[in-house]
Amino acid sequence: MKKLILTAAALALVSFSSFGAEVDVSKSEFKWTGKKVTGKHYGKVPLKSGTVEMKDGKLVSGVFVADLKNFTVDDLEGEWAQKFLTHMKSEDFFEMKKYPDAKLKIKSVKGNKATADLTIKGKTNEVKFDIKQEGNTFSGKLVFDRTKFGMIYGSDSFIKNLGDKAIENDVTVDYKFVVKK
Repeated sequence: MKKLILTAAALALVSFSSFGAEVDVSKSEFKWTGKKVTGKHYGKVPLKSGTVEMKDGKLVSGVFVADLKNFTVDDLEGEWAQKFLTHMKSEDFFEMKKYPDAKLKIKSVKGNKATADLTIKGKTNEVKFDIKQEGNTFSGKLVFDRTKFGMIYGSDSFIKNLGDKAIENDVTVDYKFVVKK
């Protein structure tokens, strides 16, 4: 009888195989784009860490920590890039001295739709986005409203008569992360 119970338990584990895995941060990329009336800026946000849970070869959940202190702006150079990054690190935007990281916690994946909690500046909001899997690589586009995280600088939703100084509320993040085998 004991042997039968152990065999049944082993079969259950095999048929519902679930495991945790680490994300290869050196092969993963998070590219951001922010738009304004007169153009856009873009760059990268490096990952500090990432772990996922896989079940039967499919993504179930995950946690990613982004290193905001080392985020880049790739469309500007020299003095203009430095001014931009200094402003992004200030209280008007990410307030990086107080909040050096952002966190994305994927709560569920159904088909190619992910639901996650995004935490920036100590504020957490739910986001939904498409996710595509090719082997151990996952990619897609996540869009979030920066004003939900207290970043209202330049938003014509909060400040009137900005004209061509207005900055769009939505920030787009094109992502690719690779799960270590």
